[in-house]
Amino acid sequence: MARAIELARTADYRTSPNPMVGAVVLDSAGKVAGEGFHAAKGSPHAEELALAAAGAKAGGGTIYVNLEPCTHAHRSTPCADAIVSAGIKRVVVAMNDPDQRVRGTGIERLKSAGLQVDVGTSAHAAKQLNEFYVTHRSTGRPFVSLKFAMSLDGKIATRTGESRWITGEQARNHGHQLRHMNDAILVGVNTVIKDDPQLTTRIEGDRDARQPLRVVLDSHLRTPRTARVLGERTLIATTSAGDLDCAEVLTLPPGPDGRVPIEALLDQLGQRGILSLLVEGGAQTHAAFLAAGLVNKVYAYIAPKLIGGSEAPSPVGGVGIGNLNDALRLRDTEVVTLGDDILFSGYVDVHRDR
Repeated sequence: MARAIELARTADYRTSPNPMVGAVVLDSAGKVAGEGFHAAKGSPHAEELALAAAGAKAGGGTIYVNLEPCTHAHRSTPCADAIVSAGIKRVVVAMNDPDQRVRGTGIERLKSAGLQVDVGTSAHAAKQLNEFYVTHRSTGRPFVSLKFAMSLDGKIATRTGESRWITGEQARNHGHQLRHMNDAILVGVNTVIKDDPQLTTRIEGDRDARQPLRVVLDSHLRTPRTARVLGERTLIATTSAGDLDCAEVLTLPPGPDGRVPIEALLDQLGQRGILSLLVEGGAQTHAAFLAAGLVNKVYAYIAPKLIGGSEAPSPVGGVGIGNLNDALRLRDTEVVTLGDDILFSGYVDVHRDR
C-alpha cells in the first residue's frame, strides 16, 4: 500500500477535482506485475493502468489501491468492473470513497463477485494524501488552509506597512508550493489595495506549476481596476452590484454584518469543484475565517526577526478572545526549518474542550 500511495502522490495535485490514486498489482506469486497512477483529470484511472501493465499476470493476483475503486461510468469501464474482469482474487483498499457516486458501492461490487476485499490498510495516510478531496466530497466545501509569514514577535509588517520580505527565499518558495497545491487562493480587498499582489504561483524551473483561481473578498467592490490580481482566473466576491474588467464578479446577499458571508462563498466554490482554498490575508480576513470555524489547517512561517511596535499588525485581527480557554489549538503539528526561517503547521482542533 505504501507504494500505491507513493504513486498517487506523483500526480502532485494535478488531478483536481479528482482524487490522487495509485494502484499496484501483484501476480499470484506475490510479485509486482503492474502499477499505475491517475495523472490528471481526464487521464486513465490508476487501476486501469495497473491492470493493463499486468496483463494476464493479474489473474489470481492482488491489487492494492489507496481509494475505493469506482463504479460510475467514465471514459472507460468502471474500475470495480475492470478488476473483476481481470481475474483479480483479492483487493486491498486503504479507504472508502466519500463521493456520493461511490460510497461503498465499489466494495460491494467486488464482494458480490466473490473477491476478497480488505479495507483500512494505511487509512490515515490515504486520507491525509487526499484531505482536500475528502473534505470537499464530505461537506461540499473546499479544505481551507490559512497561511501567513511573521516575525518572531508576531508581526506581519512594520508600523508603516512594509512587509517585503519578512521571511527568506526558501520560505517564500515553499509558499509558492502551497499555491501550486491549492485550487484557489483568497485575500481580502485591503491586501489588494495595500500590496497589489499577483497571487500567482512562481516556482523556479516549473513552467507547468498550477495557477490557482484568485479570489478577492471585497464586500463593497473596492478593488482598483488597475490591480494586478485582475485577470481571467479571478473571482471578486462582493455584496455590491457592478463589474470589473477581466474578472468575474460574484454578488452574494450580505451577511448580518453587511459583508460577504464566508460560508456562502465556500458553498459557491465547492459547487465549482474547488477542492482547496489557501487564505493569505490580511489579518481581518484571517480573523473572519477563524471566528467562523472554517479553517482546517494553518501554515505559519516564522522569521528570526523582531519588529516591535504596538501599531505593527499581527496575523489575526478582529476582537480576539477574552479567555485563554477559548484559544484555538492546533493538533498534529509539524515544525520544518526553511533556511533561517521556521514553518510551523498544524490542523485546527475542532474537538477541543471549551
